[in-house]
Amino acid sequence: MADRPTGPYHLAEVVLPARGADYWDGRMTHNPTIVRVENRFALFYIGSTFDGHLPDPHPLREIDPPALSDRLPQLSTSYNRIQIGLATAPTPAGPWQRSATPVLSPRPGGWDHQLVTNPAPCVLPDGRIRLYYRANTPQGLRLGVAEAAALDAPFRRLQDDPLDFCDAGHYVEDPFVWSVEDHYEMIAKDMKGSFTGEPHAGIHATSPDGLHWTPSNPAKAYSRTVEWDDGTTTVQGCLERPQLLFEHGRPTHLFAATADGPGGFDRAQNTWTMVLPLTPN
Repeated sequence: MADRPTGPYHLAEVVLPARGADYWDGRMTHNPTIVRVENRFALFYIGSTFDGHLPDPHPLREIDPPALSDRLPQLSTSYNRIQIGLATAPTPAGPWQRSATPVLSPRPGGWDHQLVTNPAPCVLPDGRIRLYYRANTPQGLRLGVAEAAALDAPFRRLQDDPLDFCDAGHYVEDPFVWSVEDHYEMIAKDMKGSFTGEPHAGIHATSPDGLHWTPSNPAKAYSRTVEWDDGTTTVQGCLERPQLLFEHGRPTHLFAATADGPGGFDRAQNTWTMVLPLTPN
């Protein structure tokens, strides 16, 4: 069960503020994931930029979402420049120091040539970091993986092709990956519901090597149907970017960005980060 959101909330700090159109991430930082790597905290995020003036937010609210790209070409430019960046800090409270250049970029001529987005780092016991990510293809969304020997080392793709358990009719995004002794586990958003029977529910999959994945049986890890602490239930419009909190090696809470409404980013009245306690096995 989950607690209903309360407020109002107050902004404490902007960790990665705008820093000018000349920077690769100067006008957009988004989709953070924070992991601990030895005595440092690593914040992976996506960033982008565009030239020209900043659009006024008030007219944006009056434009139908399908027309946004036509009316504001900066949006298309910014989206097609998305790359993955890294900031580090000694504590979650900062101060955060971000790298001058992306840690992962699109590959010209590769299946992931358009953009790389939605970083999902997995810290291995020996200090290596596997970085799972999403890219767009004409056949649908696909996941790739890169690896660095340490936090300050460069990331290199582990294979040229995307991960093998997605195809034209089955695909996921927003992975969260962790290692468990002799294998890897993943939860991700099932885009069409072809794995779980529920569009945008969560799929659970396992892999012996982090490259070749098999959906679990049953495959559904979580649903968009949420039971609240007052006994009522709602079907959330979306659950995005699922991430787990681990205590003593076991997952205890699921975090997700969520929205009310019937679904679709343009039909929600409220968005927030949801924390769902997990029932122990």
